[in-house]
Amino acid sequence: MKTLKFKDFKARWIIDGSKTATMRLFDDKDLKVGDDLELINSDDGNVFAKAVIMDVINKKLAEVDDVDLDGHEKWNNKEEMLESLKKYYGDRVNLDTIVKIIRFNLSDEN
Repeated sequence: MKTLKFKDFKARWIIDGSKTATMRLFDDKDLKVGDDLELINSDDGNVFAKAVIMDVINKKLAEVDDVDLDGHEKWNNKEEMLESLKKYYGDRVNLDTIVKIIRFNLSDEN
């Protein structure tokens, strides 16, 4: 089973159903539709939910639009998006970076 980590505040959004998508850069897990996931709170290391990947969209950050961000927190502009992602991935992130937009549903096992 593959794992995805989320900050505590994002874990709460997932539990309450307002967050159903995530963006991942430099995917080293080969995330794909149908994968079962354990969702981990990166602040305490605990598994807070299980999920399954329903959809994966690959595109450059420059091409991401509001529709792509359904179920994901929104940014006011591309610059704000880049600054937010650089907090997690560092300065190698730019508008040509390929992003995986992953839509997931929580499993009944939760």
